[in-house]
Amino acid sequence: MSFRIARPDPAIVADLRRKIDQKTKPLGALGALERLALQIGLVQQTLTPTLDHPHVAVFAGDHGAAKAGVSAFPQDVTWQMVENFLAGGAAINVFARANGLGLKVVDAGVAHDFGLRDGLVDAKVAPGTRNYLDEPAMTPAERDSAIARGAALARALADDGCRVLGFGEMGIGNTAAASLITHHLTGTPLADCIGRGTGLDDPGLARKRALLVRATERAGLPVRADGGKDHALAVLAEFGGFEIAMMAGAMLGAAERGQLLLIDGFIVGAAFLVAARIEPAIVDYAVFCHRSAEPGHQAQLKAFDAEPLIDLGLRLGEGTGAALAWPLVRAAVAFLNEMASFESAGVAGKA
Repeated sequence: MSFRIARPDPAIVADLRRKIDQKTKPLGALGALERLALQIGLVQQTLTPTLDHPHVAVFAGDHGAAKAGVSAFPQDVTWQMVENFLAGGAAINVFARANGLGLKVVDAGVAHDFGLRDGLVDAKVAPGTRNYLDEPAMTPAERDSAIARGAALARALADDGCRVLGFGEMGIGNTAAASLITHHLTGTPLADCIGRGTGLDDPGLARKRALLVRATERAGLPVRADGGKDHALAVLAEFGGFEIAMMAGAMLGAAERGQLLLIDGFIVGAAFLVAARIEPAIVDYAVFCHRSAEPGHQAQLKAFDAEPLIDLGLRLGEGTGAALAWPLVRAAVAFLNEMASFESAGVAGKA
């Protein structure tokens, strides 16, 4: 459980700012793209960053609490959607193809036997977590195994030349798990972390809120916005899913190798909360791609003082927000590397 993530050396910041400011435009005219270009150059420690072999990894896992009524959909939808990913028919498949992103589909802990399948990474820890209404969702050993498997996957992608890794997920009931994690790691009132997930009606939302209150009372964990590694790991074991734990490990492993992290929405954000409590330096490597319509995502963004790239009212998951924001990431690097400076273009700068 030891990760060594280096804080990027800020010595290059002045040169990056100078290069950005000398482009043929008014100062700051490219807004968030300028901040993004600076961040990517800082992460890669270069004035000419590259975005080689970008991928989105979609992690799938089932939750024991799903059968208690925290979701509008039955648990079988998890494995059925994995089949959809493998067939190329889901939204993330469409957006990844449209934007030139590689796609990895990872079975972190789905309650289904897929067998050997082309395109599926079998990293299954167990066929779903336990019901956190009655007991911890996973044992410490299962949690640590999921984290380690995620880190190994990210390192393998880095070894293959991947410099950008986006994150997506699939797991019926995982907005409930993300709500509990967000509450315990940000201090946000639980009611403000709970949304409709896959489309609960008003009675369903009320039931979900009541069940999650029951889960917090059963676990009895403290709510700490300033909690560290041990607190985050305890919260993850109590309420998390294998896909959330594996994403946290993949984020840590990717940042350790200097990869840029494309952080999707609410569930991916919950995994990132855990990863950032384990190793705070990871925040420098994260691009927050979109603002989810799930209310708990606002608490996550506030915790990192983050302003996401896009706000389209998305709440699908799967990494779709990361895939849709990807052209903006490419544009930020493109203008940094290719846009003329006032000097090279022979254009007069500000008097």
